[in-house]
Amino acid sequence: MKFNDFQPIYIQIMDYIKYQIIRGELKIDEKVPSVREIASTLKVNPNTVQRSYSELEREDVIYAKRGLGNFVTSDPDIVNNLKEEKAKEILDNFLNEIRKLGLTKYESIKLIEEGWKDNE
Repeated sequence: MKFNDFQPIYIQIMDYIKYQIIRGELKIDEKVPSVREIASTLKVNPNTVQRSYSELEREDVIYAKRGLGNFVTSDPDIVNNLKEEKAKEILDNFLNEIRKLGLTKYESIKLIEEGWKDNE
């Protein structure tokens, strides 16, 4: 994971965990890596990771079991909401880039349809 200088690290870690959930790398009710493990892997202060986990818990993305660690939410609606939010973010970025290229809505739709056909 590479950090950027434009966003607080704890938010980037939150996004990293959410992305792992969205992609199914962390599944519902699966234990998430410990604070120390993430801190060691990413070479950040454990307090930064703890802040990320506290925010994720506040958003109900993860939950803590006393003495056992943190786990991915058991609510599939929360996971689906995370997927929709990420898809919207990706779509917004895509549309911004398409507009910069000067393509029309219909030219963009045609490209998307061709892209889907090529990847089926």
